[in-house]
Order: sequence, then C-alpha cells, then structure tokens
Amino acid sequence: MKELRNYQKKISCSGSKILKDLNIVYLAMEVRTGKTATALNICKLSEFKNVLFLTKKKAIKSIEEDYKGFGFDKYFKLTVINNESMHKINDTFDCVVHDESHRFGSFPKPSKGAKLFKQKYCWLPLILLSGTPTPESFSQIYHQFWVSSFSPFIKYGNFYKWSNKFVNVTQRNLGYGMVKDYSDANDKLIKEITDNYIISFTQQESGFTSKVTEEIVYCNMSEQTYKLAERLKKDLLVVGKNEEILGDTAVKLMSKLHQIYSGTVKFESGNTMIIDKSKAEFIFNKWQGIKLGIFYKFKAEYDLLKEVFGENITNDLEDFNNTNKSIALQIVSGREGISLKQAKYLVYYNLDFSATSYWQSRDRLTTMDRLINNIFFIFTKNGIEDNIFKALIKKKNYTSSHFKKDYNVKFSK
Repeated sequence: MKELRNYQKKISCSGSKILKDLNIVYLAMEVRTGKTATALNICKLSEFKNVLFLTKKKAIKSIEEDYKGFGFDKYFKLTVINNESMHKINDTFDCVVHDESHRFGSFPKPSKGAKLFKQKYCWLPLILLSGTPTPESFSQIYHQFWVSSFSPFIKYGNFYKWSNKFVNVTQRNLGYGMVKDYSDANDKLIKEITDNYIISFTQQESGFTSKVTEEIVYCNMSEQTYKLAERLKKDLLVVGKNEEILGDTAVKLMSKLHQIYSGTVKFESGNTMIIDKSKAEFIFNKWQGIKLGIFYKFKAEYDLLKEVFGENITNDLEDFNNTNKSIALQIVSGREGISLKQAKYLVYYNLDFSATSYWQSRDRLTTMDRLINNIFFIFTKNGIEDNIFKALIKKKNYTSSHFKKDYNVKFSK
C-alpha cells in the first residue's frame, strides 16, 4: 500500500482544520508534490462518506489509483468524473474536490463551467487544487472562490464590484475600440484575504531537484508553405479549386498563419488539410527510436504526426506507458493532471496561445528523482512561434493585439 509523505500528512492536518473553519481550502501545491493524495487524506480526516472529485478526463485513472492505492476506499466513497460530465451527476455528496481550479479563473465574466458548478455544489465543503492558481493575473482568483457560497469575497456580489476594490482597471485598445482591462489586480490586498484559505507548497520544499532545460530548434518548411503564408498576409484570402483560406481579421489571420507555418490548414468550409510534413519529419529523424512526449496545437497536427510516425506514436496514455511508443497530445488536454515521466524528452510540435498552457505543460516530465527535464521547441524558421513564445515566457497570452504589432497587416474596417 502507498504511504503518504510526511509533508502531505502535515498539509492534510492543516487543510482539514481550514476546511472545518472556513468550508474552503485551496491546495496550491506544485506539480508532482501529491495534491490528489493530500486532498483525499483531508477527506478522510474530515470523516466525509461520499466525495465528488472533478478533474480532466485523462487524469481520472491516476486519481482512482491513488484512492485505492492509499487505502482511502476503506473510509469513503469516491466519484471521479471529468468536468464536462458535471451535468450528469445528481448524487448527494459531503464534499467536492475540484482539480486544476485555475480553469474557473476566467474574468470579468465566469465561465459556463463555473456557473454550473456554483449552481450544483455551492453549499458543499470545497477543496480546490492547482499548481498555478493565478498563472496570468491575480484577477483569476475571484471566480475560483465565487463558485462557493462560503467565498471570502461574497459581500462584493460579482466581479465588477470586487474589481472596484482589488483591481486597477485600465483601458486597452483592441483595434476596433477601447475596452476595460481588469488584469492589473492588487495581489498584496487579495492575498491578505486568500492566504487564510490557501496552502502553498513547492517542488523544492518537497525535495525535488529537477532542472528544466529549454532549447529552441529551428526547422525549414517547404518553399510552397512560405509562399502560401506570404500570399495570405498580402491578400488576406487564398482561393483554391474547391476551398478557400480567409484571414480578413487579425484573429483569423493569426490562427491561419499559426496553422500553415506548422504544416496544416483549416479551410472556411471546416475541412482540414495537411500541406507540409517537414516539421514532423524533422522531429522523427532527429529523435528516431527515442521515446518522446509531443505537444501539438491543432487537431489536424495529430493526423500529420501519425502519418510520419506511423505505429510509433499514440495519443493513449496507457498505450504510451506500456509500450515503446511516443505520445502526442493536444496541449490543452494534456497540460494538466497527467505524467509523461516515461518520455526521455518533451517536444513541442507547436505552441498554444495560452500562457497557462505553457507553464502547466512544461512540467509533465517532472518526478522526485529526475534530475533534468529536457524540453525542445520546434519552431518554423521565420514563422510565428518565436513571437508567441516571447509572450508566453512573460506569462502573457499571445493575442491579436500582439499579432498586429508583430505583423504590419492592414485590415479594412
């Protein structure tokens, strides 16, 4: 049977007391420090009998393994579901655990998932889990607590009223007009309140010695790919025999160039096409025979990788863990709640525009005894990835505003 580490036992005791006193505890524990086992032990210490655990689909199996492996199944019943199945569950629970709670961090308006969660579970004791509670802005903390009727911010009613005290609201030009920017939150003022609910714990505190090394490797695409990208930037429209590519707004052009520079394109019809295998072939040839964890952005990129790697690649975690195959995962679905520790290297076929995706996904190799996490970013030479990466490492999303600064493209009003 698995045994809890000493720090997990200590955090569990502190967490159960906070939960008893405040009805919410937030475990801000970094990746691989054992948030799941610690949360389950809090449920045990709190003597709950029926617990709901909301997570991502790919993390369900590992959570169920911890539940049985640590012997928690002797103390309480656990229902583990993915967030998207929340509407299907109507049982009565004593407590709810919400994994990767930064997913509820959208602002100024709450996400659809946050609204449903609040509707179904707002009166239950709540355990929140995330290694990165506020990866881009402290304004992301509001709706994570808002889902509970025991939120320390409940007297403010909504985000807009809350922002009057906790946010320096500014104006931002999106090209088509000015909008309010709520991202400059007063972290010191917020933490004076939230520190009573949050237990933070780092990998370093737990004994991890892993060092992350990142290397950018450039790849040339075919001449036709560069010509297609330049034509789209110039004309904002490329018409083929049966399909067309439209880039008549900054958002559309940014997305289309992002696709094209990595070898795929999605047409206006919704159909997709593989146009250039150069990047996938570059990865296959450079690390042939080596077990890789690969992140991609667009769905068609998996089809491209599959064509090049054949049976040497999978998108199934169990298949990856039990064979010599490499794994390819879409960044958003693979960035949280899973371990890719069996991969020798982590390779980014492409980047997501989200800073959260970058900071979450780069930790998938980390284990207690791993000394170095080798990460490679495969960028198209003279492509768009360099500009995206510059924003992400500053914990900023790459937006159409960034894109318009990077590319002097004129759009008709």
